[in-house]
Amino acid sequence: MSSRTAYVAVGIVLTALAVAVPVWAHHAFSAEFDANRPVQLKGTVTKMEWINPHAWIHIDVSAQDGEVEQWMVEGGTPNTLFRRGFTKKSLMPGTVILVDGYQAKDGTLKANGRNLTFEDGRRLFMGSSGTGAPRDGRDPTEPRR
Repeated sequence: MSSRTAYVAVGIVLTALAVAVPVWAHHAFSAEFDANRPVQLKGTVTKMEWINPHAWIHIDVSAQDGEVEQWMVEGGTPNTLFRRGFTKKSLMPGTVILVDGYQAKDGTLKANGRNLTFEDGRRLFMGSSGTGAPRDGRDPTEPRR
């Protein structure tokens, strides 16, 4: 094999790996979350992660026994959330929010968020469209029947 052919082969392999990693990281709703486990979480934002392929909101939620549970709520991509009205200042630590979503299949304190409601009543859709999440009429991009 010539050195030119080897460089081309290595370039193809590296390109394939670079493309495969982000695709593998982006999962379908049903791979991690359970449509039969809806949750409603009222809590205080502790951290917002504007990362791809999904943004994450970390919130402290008071459980029925008074203990504080630290939940992670997955949203759409940062770009999608920005287009829906979220900004980096929307979810500063200390902001109290109500999130409707679906819990992780493994029962951990993770959820896929659908709607986010602020204390003043403003609502934002934060779900990931087209990922197999339940069609519940809350996604503004869903076709109306």
